[in-house]
Amino acid sequence: MKTPIKIFIAVILTTAFFSCKNTPAKSSRLGNATREDKNGWIYVHLAGSPADIGYQHGYLVANEIDTLIKVMQYYLPSSSGKDWDFYRAASKRFLWKKIDKEYQDEIKGIAEGLQAKGMKYDTLDITALNANIELAQYYVAGLDNKVKPGSGDNKAPGNCSAFIATGSFTKDHKIVIGHNNWTDYIVGERWNVIADIKPEKGNHILMDIAPGFIHSGDDFVVTNSGILITETTITGFKGFDTTRTPEFVRARKAAQYAKSIDDVIKIMTTDNNGGYANDWLIGDTKTNEVAKLELGLKNYKVWRSKDTAIIGSNFPSDPKLIKEETTFDVNNHENSPNARRLRMEKLVAVDYKGKLDEATGKTIEGDTYDAVHGKKANNRCVIDGHVDEDPVGVPEWSEGPFYPMGAVQGKVSSTALAKKMSLWAHMGHPGGADFLAAPFFKKHPEYFKTQGKYLRDMKSYPWTLFAVSN
Repeated sequence: MKTPIKIFIAVILTTAFFSCKNTPAKSSRLGNATREDKNGWIYVHLAGSPADIGYQHGYLVANEIDTLIKVMQYYLPSSSGKDWDFYRAASKRFLWKKIDKEYQDEIKGIAEGLQAKGMKYDTLDITALNANIELAQYYVAGLDNKVKPGSGDNKAPGNCSAFIATGSFTKDHKIVIGHNNWTDYIVGERWNVIADIKPEKGNHILMDIAPGFIHSGDDFVVTNSGILITETTITGFKGFDTTRTPEFVRARKAAQYAKSIDDVIKIMTTDNNGGYANDWLIGDTKTNEVAKLELGLKNYKVWRSKDTAIIGSNFPSDPKLIKEETTFDVNNHENSPNARRLRMEKLVAVDYKGKLDEATGKTIEGDTYDAVHGKKANNRCVIDGHVDEDPVGVPEWSEGPFYPMGAVQGKVSSTALAKKMSLWAHMGHPGGADFLAAPFFKKHPEYFKTQGKYLRDMKSYPWTLFAVSN
């Protein structure tokens, strides 16, 4: 007969065994995932199955994802005329079924990571968050145009100033790539995650993302297959097909599976829905060839070379695409895309030709010289944009005078850095200026009603080097 003390010990050990076996510890899905906050950025290392990568992301960045969704819920009704339920419904009606299963699993994982932190978001919230640009500024614009022709024009966002160069244009005759993200400060100040993702299948990826994104979104990507990717948006673009694959899915697939420039082009053009139409700048560090893919809905064109400098500042280049799919005015030299194009062409093809490297790339992305008016300035015409200080605003994006948007962060990489899976990143205006919300609202109270709850200071931090974890 067992003594009471022996029975008690046996019960405790049995309970502990089955409890551990049947109820995995919350941290088991986290694996070796890590988070580090540095110079305005949140660096996360995520690895494993799609579901676990998602869970790690949702769990480690929960507070920031929660805030960004709340920003969207607050901000989209005034900026797009549609509430969050509309975007959830669109995600359910035609987006979810066009998402590859592995990315459905990752999105489910993000929701589960958030739920583990006590937040009540689901897959439709995360899908709508990932697709917010193509839904709000392409799908909704198309709906508006059906009701009243022309009312949805000038809704396609003008995001980013970028370049990619190689051959005689760079200091070491290999690739240098740079990009800054232009967007509304209320969102862009929170676009501050560096994601180091090591999936079970495909490439190891290093990219900047907004919290909760499975893709970069503003698109700056380094992969261990030697591929570099960035983009700038096509101003005045019109077109969207709800029956085809979302842009955010194709962009993530290109980052994860492309081994060559041709792979990127094939993935991005296959089942293309026209959402978030961009000029994609692509480099292959194995060959030091670079390319531009200008991708609309009906049209696309590719330029590629081993000795060139290619820029992007939201202007389209292909005459056929311009005529058939945009409202872009190529003759307006004072619009933001054309003004920045003038300055960037001089910098990469004249001033820094043969000198382009990581240091000069940082300088370019922080440049504040207005080439149209021949002076230093903080306005719509400079590479490091400050629309919040511009009395004209950006009419071609339907943004009024002193609208609070512009360059919110920057990134630079190169063949040398890419071989180490590294990139330089700068949170805040790459030129070093701070945006301060209180003085802005004092000067421009007209924006307080629609942005006062969440628009906050955007400080400029130092350039910081990030590399993947092994």
